[in-house]
Amino acid sequence: MKPRKSLGQNFLIDKNIQSKIIRACNLSGNDTVLEIGPGRGEITQYLLEQAGYVIAVEIDNNLYQGLIERFGSFKNLELLNADILKLSLSGLRGLGGGKKFKVIANIPYYITTPIIARLLSHGSLFSEIYLTLQKEFAERLTAGPGTKDYGAFSCFAQFYTKPKLIFTISSSAFWPRPKVDSCLARLEILDEPSVKVKDEGMFFKIIRAGFNQRRKLFKNNLSRIFPQPKAASCLSKLGLDEKVRAEDLCLSDFARIADYFT
Repeated sequence: MKPRKSLGQNFLIDKNIQSKIIRACNLSGNDTVLEIGPGRGEITQYLLEQAGYVIAVEIDNNLYQGLIERFGSFKNLELLNADILKLSLSGLRGLGGGKKFKVIANIPYYITTPIIARLLSHGSLFSEIYLTLQKEFAERLTAGPGTKDYGAFSCFAQFYTKPKLIFTISSSAFWPRPKVDSCLARLEILDEPSVKVKDEGMFFKIIRAGFNQRRKLFKNNLSRIFPQPKAASCLSKLGLDEKVRAEDLCLSDFARIADYFT
């Protein structure tokens, strides 16, 4: 079972890091785990020992067949040969009782954003999401206002979750070895969004516009979707500096602006 470059596969082969990830996930026999990209089953073997039920989703048919050969006899495992971006997440079954799942995933860097977006769009199904990510991307998830890593996706993640970087993983822990280091990140799903807004669609529309050209003044980016006088009037009425940029605004600022236009 060799990694396929076309699918962005990098297998986690360091046993110490595998064990460290499992410890960080704080699993119990009451947990249902959705594992995305089990690969050759390095993490899967630990999950089957510690979790009550595991749903492993693997898109690569060759790897899927290998997983069946290795783990087919386990009663607490459901193997799916599917694309996580197309799979009906609401149709997954767990241990019953409406208990939320934990997600554990080592995902290809090139589809990190759509996978996270899809998981958060079904956030009510999950309690925590543990992801092995490119370190640079993980830092974007936790970045705050006034930093170079802070952007639209930072706002998106922090609106729905409480993100945290757990530990860095050297590129030498993977085969083939990627060019950059990785990081284990945890996204703790919030019971309610971190700020209240009248219209989430408007909220994210304004955030995307603000960061579209991040070095421009926020009012200039805002005037791409609203008349310029109205954009300037909004900042003035909300007590915000007319020279402010999107990277200087926190989630509550964006919420106030969105509610103003709503």
